[in-house]
Amino acid sequence: MDKDTVAGTDPDTGTDVVIAGAGPVGLLLACELALRGVRVVVLERRAEVDETVKAGAVNTPSAEAFYRRGLLPALAEVQRAALGRFDSFMRQRRAAGAGAIRPAPKFAGHFAGIMLHAGNMDAADPDFHRAGPADDVGMVPQQALERLLAERAAELGVVLRRGVELTGFDASGDGVAVRVRATAGTGGAEGGGPLRAAWLVGCDGGRSTVRKLAGFPFPGTAPEITGHQAMVEMTGSEALGTGWVETETGIYCHGPVPGRILTVEFGGPPADRDAPVTAGELQAALRRASGTDVTITEVHTATRFTDNARQAPDYRSGRVLLAGDAAHVHSPFGGQGLNLGIGDAMNLGWKLAATVHGRAPEGLLDTYTAERHPIGAWVLEWTRAQIALMRPEPHARALRKVVAELTGTVAGTTFFTKKISGVCQRYDLPGGHPLTGRSAPDLELADGSRLGAHLRDGQGLLLVLGGDPQPAACAEGYGGRVRVVSARCPDQPELAALLVRPDGITAWAAGAVALPDEAGAAAGPGFPDSSGALASEGAGAPRKAGTATALSTAAGAATCAADETAALEDALRRWFGAPDEAAG
Repeated sequence: MDKDTVAGTDPDTGTDVVIAGAGPVGLLLACELALRGVRVVVLERRAEVDETVKAGAVNTPSAEAFYRRGLLPALAEVQRAALGRFDSFMRQRRAAGAGAIRPAPKFAGHFAGIMLHAGNMDAADPDFHRAGPADDVGMVPQQALERLLAERAAELGVVLRRGVELTGFDASGDGVAVRVRATAGTGGAEGGGPLRAAWLVGCDGGRSTVRKLAGFPFPGTAPEITGHQAMVEMTGSEALGTGWVETETGIYCHGPVPGRILTVEFGGPPADRDAPVTAGELQAALRRASGTDVTITEVHTATRFTDNARQAPDYRSGRVLLAGDAAHVHSPFGGQGLNLGIGDAMNLGWKLAATVHGRAPEGLLDTYTAERHPIGAWVLEWTRAQIALMRPEPHARALRKVVAELTGTVAGTTFFTKKISGVCQRYDLPGGHPLTGRSAPDLELADGSRLGAHLRDGQGLLLVLGGDPQPAACAEGYGGRVRVVSARCPDQPELAALLVRPDGITAWAAGAVALPDEAGAAAGPGFPDSSGALASEGAGAPRKAGTATALSTAAGAATCAADETAALEDALRRWFGAPDEAAG
């Protein structure tokens, strides 16, 4: 048999989508596709989950994504275990007499190792858009997330082939024929003819085989650091600081779990990224960065990284798409990489599924790159800025002090926290309402349910809050694509209706603008009205002109005017295609 073999799938019926890579991004994408009846095969060259220490937390949009698919309780359990390990680390530090260990303030993230304290944050900022239970989950290690998603994928019928790697493919206008082989020593599946699929998605990491073979350009900036991250056993660790520590020679991090270390050195990239990381190499790097005589006695997992920052200009080439690190790479500082990939998977999944089923409106799949590329570009710039602040030279250190002073203020902490947490992310979608293009707030409805719970089946959601029958009438013919829920939301009487895409993004919203003699009385304080202005305390507050939606307080219902109804019809067609003819 030729060394290139193929995962076993009936060559006549094939499959709909092949995904290369079973990390969190590939697995979540597979779940999103399978949730909508798409046949998926995931190829993973590793036989088991990679235990190398990686990302340790998810941001707000990621937590919202898992909440909207019913996975939040499982993630909350993972977080409880992670917090237990953090408590163990702090107890060990105290028992070892390691310096002056103060009670840690509530963590809000870091920028270039400059810690952000949640106590300085303005929680009333309107960008903190009320994510509901998702606000309470964040500390979720990547390996645990990967295992949970693998279990979910299996429940949904995803075929996951471990120990099998993609070696090549032939793409045409109507599909892709994928060649694979078993990874040496893994016992991966072999046999059959070419694995034929309608689409191929590369979720196979920063050195993506799919990206290279498909010929995607990958421009960006070259690396200038060598970083190490590892889980180790060591002696002399009481001399190390806790958390991120800046020294004369570099920057290192110790914690937040026992044995976890990270070092950053500005001597250029490693000579050999693939060589095994030894205890001696880690020890030398940690001693140089920390100036201590710590001794590493055992290495559990270890990896090298750099600040190589590159991005594909387009995430699609014909029948081949990219997501996660295959589409963009950067340094890990600020914890953006995993979350950026999760956002890619959520954005792409429902659009690709609609395309597979022939229900996608024209151009839907092209909006994947249009929406996700700007956020990826921002992340690359965000990480480059952190590298500039970490350099061990006078000008960078002077700038670092200025940024540290800024992050010590309420305005500074709020700004950086909003960026790191992802709550200010917004897609450029048609419509003037301030919720349009943003993650939908997790509204608590009068029947006790929450908006997020209505998105678990992966359909779109039209939430009618004001009793007006017209929005629901617009959604006739979208059964199976858009769920219509009529409810009341006592906390948000200024909202008439919301159209929420399957990825949780608000595609259209009708806000209730008070009639002239009732100005300021209808909208609750602190929430944007349809013009983007915040409603003020008390009646009679001035308001800007908004969309042509009126709130009839006498009838107790928010009603949509003709232009809002037309905008809703346009949004439905834009994102979900034409209504079924039988219902039209």
